[in-house]
Amino acid sequence: MTLKVALVAGPMYDHLYTVFDDHDVQVVVHADHPTLNAEVAERLGRGERLDLISTHSKYAPSQRSWLQPLDDLLASTTIDALAPGAVELCRHDGALLCAPRLIDVRVMWVRADRVASVPDTWSELVESDVVFGFTGRESGLFGLFFELVVGAGGRLFDGSAWPVFESPESVDAVEMIVELSRRAPRELVDWHYDDADAALLEGFVDASAAWPGGWQAINSSPLSEVLHPYPYPAGQVRRVSYSGCHAWAIPRSCADVESALSILGELLDAPAQQVDASGGNMVASVAALAAVEPVSEIDARRIRITQDTIAASMITYPALERFPIIEDAGWRAINAAIRNECAAADAVRQIQDVALRTLESTNP
Repeated sequence: MTLKVALVAGPMYDHLYTVFDDHDVQVVVHADHPTLNAEVAERLGRGERLDLISTHSKYAPSQRSWLQPLDDLLASTTIDALAPGAVELCRHDGALLCAPRLIDVRVMWVRADRVASVPDTWSELVESDVVFGFTGRESGLFGLFFELVVGAGGRLFDGSAWPVFESPESVDAVEMIVELSRRAPRELVDWHYDDADAALLEGFVDASAAWPGGWQAINSSPLSEVLHPYPYPAGQVRRVSYSGCHAWAIPRSCADVESALSILGELLDAPAQQVDASGGNMVASVAALAAVEPVSEIDARRIRITQDTIAASMITYPALERFPIIEDAGWRAINAAIRNECAAADAVRQIQDVALRTLESTNP
């Protein structure tokens, strides 16, 4: 039987997919993550068969009703070979909804030929004249907001996963995002991840954050010798990076679980994970990651900073089944503030209102 698979697309992900060349698969979705999520939800929601899908630790809870828990399907040796922290990020209410492919945290890349003194904090960055590039929409923008709020000592959700967006830290975060956007290219308001990466490599910005998988493009760029990695800026209280795991899941609609598990086992095994790591990704396989050899001093520094960030600075959202609705409303409100269509406090209030309505409808 030909397996139907749905894959996340992008330069930092696509190099792995040669693994599928030796298998009978049909790629029915190959798209950026927001588009992938929408397409998977539409297909699974109408009962269509999908056999293996790309997902993410923060989105899997919203797909829970469609996914098969993997605890009793994957061999314990396969799970034990993965980084325990990554595995835990992929659990929801104790069930392993997906198997981690890689761990994402952000590192700041700076043009050494343009920036003499690299800002170490968000406040220093705002006060400097450094042109900082970032995604102006979708999960990247909401993630930046999350980082700024938590770095300043604030919260988006309380200990019961109830929304507490309205706070001085949240308003300050939106105002900081707006201020940073004012000295960036006007197109930033529409940038997705790949656009922000391209702006850095094409010289439109002086600095930008990048996921580990961005390393391959940075290393092969004409600017490779002047782009240097630094820890992500710290907030007033702590240094954090919004994080999570790209992952694999098997839907309940899978028509051939045995074949899907066979491919999944291969994807999680060290050889395939080494292919993923060759592009710079911080893969979940402990053995594959340990086998990575830096190709330069800059690469060694990048790996060290990324590992330190994973060890000490990762933050993630609560596992909420309706989180995508909140995230979507959140980035749109912040994007409106960047466009000068509303004040920062109004944007925060809008996010809080949507979050409350969303969660109240889930728990009436």
